[in-house]
This record gives sequence, C-alpha cells and structure tokens, in this order.
Amino acid sequence: MRERVAALRPDLLALVSQCVGEDPFPRVDEDTRFAQPAILVASLANWGDLDEDPTAVAGHSLGELTALAAARAISERDAVRLATLRGKLMSESGHAGGDGTMMAAIGGDDATVVEIAERHDVVVANDNAPGQLVLSGQRSALEAAKEDLSDAGARAIELNVAGAFHSPLMADAVPAFTEALAATYVREPRIPVWSCVTAEPIDDIRKRLAEALTAPVRWRETVLGLEASGIDRFVDAGPSAVLAKMIKRIASDAEAVHV
Repeated sequence: MRERVAALRPDLLALVSQCVGEDPFPRVDEDTRFAQPAILVASLANWGDLDEDPTAVAGHSLGELTALAAARAISERDAVRLATLRGKLMSESGHAGGDGTMMAAIGGDDATVVEIAERHDVVVANDNAPGQLVLSGQRSALEAAKEDLSDAGARAIELNVAGAFHSPLMADAVPAFTEALAATYVREPRIPVWSCVTAEPIDDIRKRLAEALTAPVRWRETVLGLEASGIDRFVDAGPSAVLAKMIKRIASDAEAVHV
C-alpha cells in the first residue's frame, strides 16, 4: 500500500504521517489506529488514479470517509484527519471496554447465524454477503457461540481486531467523534453517497458517520440497493479486492472489478 501511495500521492503520505505522528504503514498490523488512516489514504490514492465517471459511491465502514471525499462532501484533509481520530478512538474504546473482539461466520444459513448471535448476546456487526456475517461482542460470548456456529455448518474465524467494532461496546468512541464531526465542514455531495447504516443515500452525513461506530455495516443491503437503482458495474478502489469479491457474491449479474 505504501509504495502505491508514495508513487501516486506523496502529499497524502506526508499528510497521514503528520496526522498520525508517524508513518502508519509499517504498523498497520499492530492496531486499528494505524490501519484506518493507512487504508484511507491508500483508497484515496487508488480513487484518484481511476478513469471513471461514477453514478454513486459507497464505502464499507471506514470506507464511507473515502466515499464522502470522492463525492467532495468532505475534503481529503478532513477525511484523513477523521480517519486518524476514528482509529484512535476505536482502539481506545476497545481496550477500555474489556475483552471485546469480532468473529467471522463463514457459510451456514444466515438466519441461523443471526439466531445464534442473539442467543449468545452478541451482534451481527457486518452483513457482508450471503454466507459471510461478522459477529461482535465479548470474547467469552463469541467463544460460546463458536460451537453452535460449527454445529450449524458455519466456520467461525476470530478476527485480529482491537475491539468489538460496530457494536454497543464502541459507545465510548462516539462523543469525541461526534464533536469532531460537528467541527468539520460538510458540503452537498456531487454524486449520491450511500450509507451502510441505512442502506440508502446518506441523509445526514455527520449523524450517520457517528452512528456507524456502533451500528452494523449493512453492506449486502447497500449493494442490493445500488443494483436496484440501476447500477450494474462496481469498481472497488480499496487497497485489496475484498469488496469486489463480496459484490460478486451479492449481485451476481453485475460487473465487479478492483483497481
């Protein structure tokens, strides 16, 4: 990621290093406080290298900041600043909130996975694609759910994250992020930006970004909504092809490509 950002947008590399206090790329595997700003500038660099005229944009979790910057609703500088703060606050909330984590449930029946999550008092944090849900909550509760998931034909994979993201356990991160959003200049997007909180075009940018810290990522519904609006080609500008692969599972008739 770093090499591509350095080649395409050295100004973004300098900006993110200034915001984080150091180059975040060597430490992306250590903590979300480094990963989030690094991923954001990598996505912005890829976005700027596209030869596309998009009808709409959307982002998965952190990617909503990239989408808003792409639609010129917020500046790139503010996107980097907010991503840096978001990563820091989520990391701190995760460490302060106890032993929270996340677990991917791959395969199995989605309705059964949801029922297992409710039974063990954890939440479905990411509805990524058919057969790909992510649960979030206390580690002990997720461990208890793991056996039930296996019995239901789902493979449970614990994720290496700093906390129970997109769950009520991230509530401590909300006030400071809300305050930062209130101080951020927001414009009307030049093209529709779809929110993964509502799975619809975003209505209140500051409100939805704050809610996204504790709300589930409704990626499957968002992609289906975009497809229903007439979109049949999706371009993934992230640093890997993860979203493009998800889209192929969700909207099988649509084209999905990665930069």
